[in-house]
Amino acid sequence: MGEIKSAREIAMEKVEKLGKATEEERLKWKYAPEGEQLAVRYIREGCNLVLELGQYDDNIRKHVTAGVSQVLIRKITLPNSDLAKRDNRRAMDGLKVVKRDQVALENVFSKMRRIFDHYSGEGEQQRKQAYKALKAEFEAQVRQALQQQLGTLMGVRIDVENQPQFQAEWRRRLIQLDSQYLTLLNEYKQELSTIS
Repeated sequence: MGEIKSAREIAMEKVEKLGKATEEERLKWKYAPEGEQLAVRYIREGCNLVLELGQYDDNIRKHVTAGVSQVLIRKITLPNSDLAKRDNRRAMDGLKVVKRDQVALENVFSKMRRIFDHYSGEGEQQRKQAYKALKAEFEAQVRQALQQQLGTLMGVRIDVENQPQFQAEWRRRLIQLDSQYLTLLNEYKQELSTIS
């Protein structure tokens, strides 16, 4: 009968099969998280990325920069609030500092700006129209249900906007409206991650 191994023994065997980590991998594991923390400080506090990155040697800076870049790209979202707009601007400015291919970067940024402009302009109008339509639809349903139960509705004001069913349906529709923008934005963010 075979020997029964503990989970630790099995895990150790798997680690041995992987082999030793290279020096480059160790540097990446150590310094990419530092870059991620730096990016968070940059977005929140506006620290000077050029100055902060200048403190690292060239062979380490590339790993820190990779961590910074990942966080800044993730931070770019649809401009649905003033905070999101500010964070987008900061993230894009930060990427200009850490990416070398400025032409490719600006090409992707111009596509993103078109999405943001459309989202804030025509998209905002679409969302307002969808909200009004949903509100009218819910009010009609509630009015009909109340009329069937009570008969007459003289002067009864119906406020459907605070009802959980209305709010849940609005969130579902908002996600549906935003999905087309998110799909494009995610493609562009993927492009950003490939730029050196």
